[in-house]
Amino acid sequence: MNKKICVITGSRADYGLLKPLIEEIKNDPDLHLQLVVTAMHLSAEFGSTYKEIAKDGFIIDEKINIKLGSDTPAGILNSMAIALKGFAKAYKKLKPDIIVVLGDRFEIFSAVIAALVARIPVAHIHGGELTEGVIDEAMRHSISKMSHLHFTSTCEYRKRVIQLGESPKRIFNVGAIGLDNINRMKLLSKDLLEKQLNLRFGKHNLLVTYHPVSLEFNTASVQFQNLLSVLNQLKDTKIIFTKANADTGGRIINKLIEDYVSKNPVKAVGFASMGQLRYLSTMQFVDAVVGNSSSGIIEAPSFKIGTINIGDRQRGRIRAKNTIDCHPTKESIRKAFKKLYSRGFKTSLKNVINPYGDGNAAKRIKQILKKFDLKGILKKSFFNLDFDY
Repeated sequence: MNKKICVITGSRADYGLLKPLIEEIKNDPDLHLQLVVTAMHLSAEFGSTYKEIAKDGFIIDEKINIKLGSDTPAGILNSMAIALKGFAKAYKKLKPDIIVVLGDRFEIFSAVIAALVARIPVAHIHGGELTEGVIDEAMRHSISKMSHLHFTSTCEYRKRVIQLGESPKRIFNVGAIGLDNINRMKLLSKDLLEKQLNLRFGKHNLLVTYHPVSLEFNTASVQFQNLLSVLNQLKDTKIIFTKANADTGGRIINKLIEDYVSKNPVKAVGFASMGQLRYLSTMQFVDAVVGNSSSGIIEAPSFKIGTINIGDRQRGRIRAKNTIDCHPTKESIRKAFKKLYSRGFKTSLKNVINPYGDGNAAKRIKQILKKFDLKGILKKSFFNLDFDY
């Protein structure tokens, strides 16, 4: 009987990263793909992106609507409670041999808790990373402790999962799976992309992706308005916005994006979801990714473009030399743009090396999932480090 591998996706972001692995599992005759879709995928507000999954030719086995009606802490907790019930029901029906999750979002956290109680093994992608400005930091490490196989994106992150007490024999450094799409996809030409974006690229172009910093209180509006103020002062610049996720404060950012685009229709466009193809294609033609998204840290170096990383959301992640860190103040953001367009920095981008691997993570993960003996995998021993503090 084929090994049943259940992949769980909750947003446009993690689906875009997981897609190469989903394809690998689907195309392997010795494996049986199960696909569970939840959270932002099922929300019209966030683009109803489950439709993109269906267009890609994948069968969705279960849809778990967790009712993302509010991004307040109480609203998110309610969604997590609904998610626990939904995943419990889905697992009972699908009976997967192992579930595969990526990252650190609250719906993924709920999926893993349900799997732990249901005694279903978990394979976790992108463990061991640091994002010290958001609650995802604690969720990511908690997911690692509830998981049984680990696929990290760098050697340093692998060491960190070992530091959590996980066995080195179950931790595999495969690189960042997001780089696989850059190798696999035929990216759009400039003319075709401009038609799809409904925007003519200018002398300067920026891809702006900004999310709430969830360990801060009521900072989303002020910080994002500081960024908008600086963007407004840039000359000969076109701006492509992607909207924020469902974290607390995300709707505030999205409203500010909508207002800015409506007032500046010639220079700016905004999208609830660009899709991985358009998003990566856009990276080919912009000067920088601006904001606080992991894509600026992980994918952007492969395009030899700059990243202006604002604030603490990504604090702790390994960076390539294309990244310019700044505080979420107008003055600090202005200085970051000055460096971005400086001759020395632009020259340095030619030699940027991406520390997140070679873009072949999906094949590695699939092979390990296929060959790893799951018998007895649920029982784990704490791996002690041999050093004194």
